[in-house]
Formats: sequence, C-alpha cells, structure tokens
Amino acid sequence: DLTKIEGIGPKIAEILNTAGISNYSQLAGTDKARVKEILSDAGARFASHDPTTWGDQAQLAAEGKWEQLQKWQDILDGGKPVA
Repeated sequence: DLTKIEGIGPKIAEILNTAGISNYSQLAGTDKARVKEILSDAGARFASHDPTTWGDQAQLAAEGKWEQLQKWQDILDGGKPVA
C-alpha cells in the first residue's frame, strides 16, 4: 500500500501503479527524477508534488522498519523535510 508513504495519496499511488511501481521495493529502487517525471506526465495537479523522500521512506517500509519510518514521518510535512 504505497499510501503508507508520507506524501502519497490514493491518486498518486494509482499513477505510480500504472507506471509499474506497485510496491515499496520498486519505489525505493526508482530514481527520484523518474518518479518526478511520472508525476509531471500525469498533469499539473501532480507535477507539484515532491517525491524527494519517497524512495527512502519506501526503503524503510520494504525492510519492515515501521517504527523508524513513523518517527521520520512525524517530522515530515506532506512527505517533505521540514526546514
């Protein structure tokens, strides 16, 4: 369930699934620039989303490090690092 990643909602999960990214390992292994391209191709509504942390979050999820992921997500803002 990619929506467990901070910043990914149901529509973005659907877009990623259509692009062949359907699990945490695939998301973790996909270059951030490619994820950004997928979002841009989906339209202006999605192009503004920032996938900077998604791969790292997905890596933690793939490794089953849920507590560590949750602690990190608690300080993220919409999946983005807080300055």
